[in-house]
Amino acid sequence: MVPDISRGSKTYGLLAYLYGPGKHDEHFDPHIVASWDGFAPDPGRDPSANLKQLEQVLDLRVNQLGSRRPKKHVWHCPVSADPGDRILTDEEWAEVARRVVAAAGIAEPGDPDGCRWIAVRHDPRHIHIMATTVRGDLRGARLHGDAQRAQDECRRIEKDFGLKQLNPGDKTAAKRPTSAEAHKAERLGRPEPVRLQLRDQVRQAVAGAASEAEFFARLTSAGLLVNRKVGPSGAAFGYSVAHPDDRNAAGEPVYYGGSSLAPDLSLPRIRKRLTAVPLGYGAGDADLGDQAAGKKRTPGSRAAQARRGAAAAVDDATRAIDESDDEAASAQLAGAIEIIDVIAVRAPADTRAQLLAAARAFERASRSHVRAERADNRALRYAARQMLSNGYTTNRGEDGGVTAMLLSALVLLAIAAARWHSSRGHAQQAAAANAAALQLRTAYATVAARPMAAMAGQGKALPPAVRERQTAVIREQLAGVDEDTREEEGRNALAATLAEAEAAGHDPAALLEEARSWRELGTADSVTAVMVWRVRRLADLPASPASRTTPPRPGPGVRADRPGSAPKAPHRRPGR
Repeated sequence: MVPDISRGSKTYGLLAYLYGPGKHDEHFDPHIVASWDGFAPDPGRDPSANLKQLEQVLDLRVNQLGSRRPKKHVWHCPVSADPGDRILTDEEWAEVARRVVAAAGIAEPGDPDGCRWIAVRHDPRHIHIMATTVRGDLRGARLHGDAQRAQDECRRIEKDFGLKQLNPGDKTAAKRPTSAEAHKAERLGRPEPVRLQLRDQVRQAVAGAASEAEFFARLTSAGLLVNRKVGPSGAAFGYSVAHPDDRNAAGEPVYYGGSSLAPDLSLPRIRKRLTAVPLGYGAGDADLGDQAAGKKRTPGSRAAQARRGAAAAVDDATRAIDESDDEAASAQLAGAIEIIDVIAVRAPADTRAQLLAAARAFERASRSHVRAERADNRALRYAARQMLSNGYTTNRGEDGGVTAMLLSALVLLAIAAARWHSSRGHAQQAAAANAAALQLRTAYATVAARPMAAMAGQGKALPPAVRERQTAVIREQLAGVDEDTREEEGRNALAATLAEAEAAGHDPAALLEEARSWRELGTADSVTAVMVWRVRRLADLPASPASRTTPPRPGPGVRADRPGSAPKAPHRRPGR
């Protein structure tokens, strides 16, 4: 059950909407189910009553103030039940209304000077509570914190009425679009309120940014109007952004402050993120230096290499969430949202919707009361920066393979985040992380289908001796998986991957053992699919089988160019 409080200045205008047909004739049988005294005129059921009469009785105390009347004296709170809940009776909705206005401070039980209010029902699943905020003693209602008190009361109502119990809030959520913003978007034919679009765009501008100047430059290049709040010293102490097509009645841009979009998008919080761990020379830079010096280069374009590096950083972050202290784990979550934001921005059309939805969900999971003031998430932020600076990828060939590799790692990170939040009582964040994992899984299934099918075909076509040898390794390292019929494609793809690694001089058993040690296998939809991507990354194999240049050889652990040479030890990343 969700209350949504807003303030306004026109009593009659709101009444006309509540008793009107609605924008799409969706209002049915509008009528009052409860009021401040039980005798309010009801134009929906009483033929002798009209909206003007109802306006006058509601505004009685407001008008008594004369020139001192408050400008925004209308308090409006729709209360909606979950679509899966039973249909409540008018008497039950009346009880809901009385409890909400009491909790919010509109009219407490036994207070003869409480504000005047009504609750109108014109839909089976919600009511609208409307009040005027001047009390009988002509003082204003004490409404500070009314939204949180109403939310808390709705949680108790859900329990008492046997309804679906929503997760309690912890005051770290981003502000939802107001009813006015939602109605404006609907009126103008926009798919969603501008607030949501701006939140996405500001978050994406932060992802991988190395400085405050770069952050503001990205906002401008995204086409947003940016208003910096500058102090006497000339330094900015805040900012606000507007969409160029979002105007008020006077034709002026509607600006939203960073903190009003999300708590962690205020300028002070963004500065902490940018300065806590500067994106200077780090592990990723060292890898690029090795390539410049002529050492082995990982397969694919620079964009593909950046995603491969991001997958490694995500795997390390997943382990840190499970094994590190709360501050370090929180830092990894804050860094991970930058990876998801970037991959969503860079996604081809066939997965963009799922990845944008995943980013929005994980944005909630990345924010809690656990602060990461000093913890290091430079690896993730650097990986996000590399992905941005090295261009777009497609979902085909090597690009598609490394994208599947990265998405596979992100799914497991989201699951680890859900478990971490759940163990600490962060119900909303845990639900958001699970929602992100679902969207990431959907995107992964789309991207991974082609390369996994190709590798599975190669696995089936292996020479019998090679296939049997790799199957024995899989059976030994992943006990039970070889009997799971759901893993057939993954087993074949993994056999092909191990054969390819063996032909390149690696020890398949050692590779698979290390890949298995990287946590989270118990939560994977397909253990063998996860192993495919981890082994290919460990062995520096192309992510797409179409990119393979050396065919598997039947000899165990023998390189094609150096007969008789010993198998390579698996490549271990620092800290493994």
